Amino acid sequence: MKVENTQVQMRKGILEFCILHIISRGEVYASDMLDELTSARIMVVEGTLYPLLTRLRKAGLVEYKWVESQSGPPRKYYTLTEEGESFLKSLNDTWDDLVLSTNQIIQEK
Repeated sequence: MKVENTQVQMRKGILEFCILHIISRGEVYASDMLDELTSARIMVVEGTLYPLLTRLRKAGLVEYKWVESQSGPPRKYYTLTEEGESFLKSLNDTWDDLVLSTNQIIQEK
């Protein structure tokens, strides 16, 4: 078994949570999300982001608006919906519980 496979699965497991957090800060363009996720080593494959954003939009968690660009075609800027904010709050609670539980296990001697 390769450790890299497990590391990839761990990152995939928190990808949606991280994307929602990035969007929760305010309007954000997809390539800016990609840059942040890549620099944080959460995601390195661009083709993963766009289908996930579509799924989040269809679920009513995010919405977007088109904004004209000075240097090219219009851009989609994403924001959280009210439902998305509530969903993220629930994920935050779950994350806090997971961190506590995981730390309890890995710190056991």
